[in-house]
Amino acid sequence: MTNETLINLASEMASGTIRVVDLTVPLNEDTPIIGLPPEFAQSSAFKLEQISQFDDKGPAWYWNIISCGEHTGTHFDAPGHWITGKDYSDGCTDTIPPQKLVAPANVIDVSKESAEDPDFLLTSAKLLEWESEHGKIEPGTWILMRTDWSKRSVEDFLNYAEDGPHTPGPSVECMEFLTQERDVIGFGVETVGTDAGQAFAFEPAFPAHTLMHGNNKFGLASLTNLDQLPPKGAIIVTAPLKIVNGSGSPLRVIALTS
Repeated sequence: MTNETLINLASEMASGTIRVVDLTVPLNEDTPIIGLPPEFAQSSAFKLEQISQFDDKGPAWYWNIISCGEHTGTHFDAPGHWITGKDYSDGCTDTIPPQKLVAPANVIDVSKESAEDPDFLLTSAKLLEWESEHGKIEPGTWILMRTDWSKRSVEDFLNYAEDGPHTPGPSVECMEFLTQERDVIGFGVETVGTDAGQAFAFEPAFPAHTLMHGNNKFGLASLTNLDQLPPKGAIIVTAPLKIVNGSGSPLRVIALTS
């Protein structure tokens, strides 16, 4: 890459030839968060506390205190988030090599299937079908599962029932395929977490976490605007906060596309 390449990139972004698409949901006190069974510790919702706003507490400045769990809103899952990835020396938000935070994306559109079945599971067969049309999934690229789930209301987003949440996600063999046969860098979704709502009953349970993070790969959850990306060709920027020993963090995911 030359300086001219970077100058051309900046110029085409400024002119709109290269579009910048925001894949991030707004973060506020109404942002849905994952709820765990009551015997486990729970994550806190996002909270914004004003310090001052051009008043006696700070006449010329406005600022706030923010607090939330690392996995709130649009967020990044580092390998160290899961027991299978806990021993990687580069598996936390402060140790992940920065070059891994910019990568191409493959967008798998299963929005129709997910609308018909909230428990829809992405399979390797579906991925092979996608590859037959769009080309092979390359190593080091993202798989983004488009379900249009982000278009749901806050009330319908988590989709809880008596037997737990019902949201689409990947099957076990799908995660085995992506980690072992395609060596992707990570897996991203529009739902609150990278696994299907009923994935606690899979073997192994929570395969997107167990297998992705066990192979030192990443996750992205609560994405939006995946319908604005092509199946192949976009580049996404996924830089989490550089929290020391962080298991993940909220972030603003942006995509560059033509």
